[in-house]
Amino acid sequence: MSDPIGDEERAAAGVDLKDALGGKLGVAESGLPSAVFIVIFTVNGQVLEPALWAALGTAAVMTVVRIVRRGSLKYALGGMFGVALSAFIASRTGNAANFYLPGLIWQGGYAVVYLVSILIGWPLIGVILGPLLGEGFTWRDYPPRRRAYTQVTWLWFGMFAVRFGVQLPLYLLGMTVVLGWVKLAMGWPIFALVAWASYLVLTKAPPQRVPVADSDSDADPVSDTSGEDAD
Repeated sequence: MSDPIGDEERAAAGVDLKDALGGKLGVAESGLPSAVFIVIFTVNGQVLEPALWAALGTAAVMTVVRIVRRGSLKYALGGMFGVALSAFIASRTGNAANFYLPGLIWQGGYAVVYLVSILIGWPLIGVILGPLLGEGFTWRDYPPRRRAYTQVTWLWFGMFAVRFGVQLPLYLLGMTVVLGWVKLAMGWPIFALVAWASYLVLTKAPPQRVPVADSDSDADPVSDTSGEDAD
């Protein structure tokens, strides 16, 4: 059987999908300040203030680079806000582990949102990527695409749930150094794996095609999929 997606369509979808997931630079901007924090905190005898300033400085530099390059600021500004909030909480409480508290809350919150979106039949990846990939929300009426978006949403739910489940006990036990390195290990590598798996699933799922009007046929263009499982 021939590939339902042409080479040009697959390439275009791949570019759009990677951009929608944030791209390599977006991933770096979201994780590098945290990496700098734990490195400085570890090598400097677990002194809090230098590590906080190093993380804030890293986020600020990346924001300036974005401005100079006239690139999109949404990832840099989002990262800057997150680092500033984390640094503020850790500084005010004097507890280095609290640098990771906002991120930990986000991980748990994301896991809940992704799970709920699946349970109510609106998988979040489809809600986000459908409009970006030109499908809108028509994918909900096309079983192959709906199934693909549901599978990918399960992948992202799993990533956030595993991160939260592993990191929460370390935070509660005050194991800041271990938490920092575990968070780093579960950051870029797992994100890259899930993003790549998402790319494979979505580019292999047949796209919903808009039928060309045919005066000789009144057949329903998607009738061959009406009996498929939409889960």
